[in-house]
Amino acid sequence: MGSRRIVWFAALVALVAVLAPIAPAAPAAPAPASAAPVNEVINWNRIAADTLLAFPPAAGGAPPALQINMGMTHGAVYDAVNAIEPRYRPYLLATRFDPMASQEAAAATAAYRVLSSVVSTVPATIAFPNRASLLDALATHYATSLAAIPDTPLRTAGIAAGNAAADAMIAARQGDGRFGPSPWVPNSDPGHWQPQLNPDGTPMLDPTPWVGGVRPFLMQSSSQFRTDGPQALSSDGWAQDFNEVKALGSLNSTARTPEQTHMALFWQTSVPPMWNAVARKLAADPDRAVDVADSALLFAMLNLSAADAAINCWNDKYYWDFWRPGQAIREADRDGNPATEPDGSWTALLTAPYPEHPSGHLCLDGAHLEVLQTFFGTDKIRFGVTSSRFPGETRYFDRFSQPLKEIIDARIWAGLHFRTADVQAQSLGRKVAHYMTQHYFQPLH
Repeated sequence: MGSRRIVWFAALVALVAVLAPIAPAAPAAPAPASAAPVNEVINWNRIAADTLLAFPPAAGGAPPALQINMGMTHGAVYDAVNAIEPRYRPYLLATRFDPMASQEAAAATAAYRVLSSVVSTVPATIAFPNRASLLDALATHYATSLAAIPDTPLRTAGIAAGNAAADAMIAARQGDGRFGPSPWVPNSDPGHWQPQLNPDGTPMLDPTPWVGGVRPFLMQSSSQFRTDGPQALSSDGWAQDFNEVKALGSLNSTARTPEQTHMALFWQTSVPPMWNAVARKLAADPDRAVDVADSALLFAMLNLSAADAAINCWNDKYYWDFWRPGQAIREADRDGNPATEPDGSWTALLTAPYPEHPSGHLCLDGAHLEVLQTFFGTDKIRFGVTSSRFPGETRYFDRFSQPLKEIIDARIWAGLHFRTADVQAQSLGRKVAHYMTQHYFQPLH
């Protein structure tokens, strides 16, 4: 119990680290776990990720919106467990419960209640054909969780703590900007993003453009960590960014190696489930002594920080409204830079339906990896990452900081981003995580 508390406290008092640069198809409703979970926080993290990934993109299944819902879920789980064993400052719930109450029941109840609310409150105007099946699956998961906990007054007290934490989270997120209007204002000037067209001629638009207008969980404003922005179109830096992705990021690039193509595709996966899966494996390792309370802390830190990184990132995207490589390369005769040459037939290996700067993937990567390093008290931990693109393949790393360089390069090899957008994005995510460590989840003793 105490080892994780000591590591986290040490991380808090050592906040002198230097900030160094460092939309998939919806699956079917998740099935109940086949093996007994290590604890209910880890179990419901998997259930939450699988459930939210099954949402249609416009209903919240797109990665930035999924991350916001993961933040809501784990903020409530943390408060529920912490209300029973108060090791750290609460997030929303100040009420204290019986210290002998079931933390497992509290975690399962908080997660179930918030997830059910998230599923139920998607506006009826958004197509959500699997809504009922997801609610049924959540009810089955919850019944399974409670059945494994002895039916005693301590389970009842744990359920009460979970309900209180869920109520606090649901109330706090009323009118928070989810499903609000799109902030995008079309602009035909050079450098501004224009959507691609669907086969029927309609514009291919962001399914959740409202993310940047959501009220933050931790930050003071949704633009608190505004990036420096794209390179000026007249600059040498812009020409370097442009020509790099032009050579390496096209669908039929001869400069990109087969391995680089594979890496571009490997990292094209939903970021929140990917890093939460890594955290689950690390937390479930018996040698790490991550108990229920520490698991609740880990996943709250991870998902609330990443949720705010997504919010700030999407706020930045529509603030800068920067064109993507495909458009920029085809229209390079409009940028006024003699070092950039247009190619009207250039097509990216991968595309995305929203402005380019900064990279949403790397905003989330930066936050997740910074939190993992902070929580475990070291950068040097071996772990594996699995992609939904290649579920049978796991890439292994020896440090939390290692994947960032590869992902930065991979987004260029995919033709999705200019290097500046990647570098500034991972810095944004790390800044949000640092802000979290300075202002939230401090030990009480």
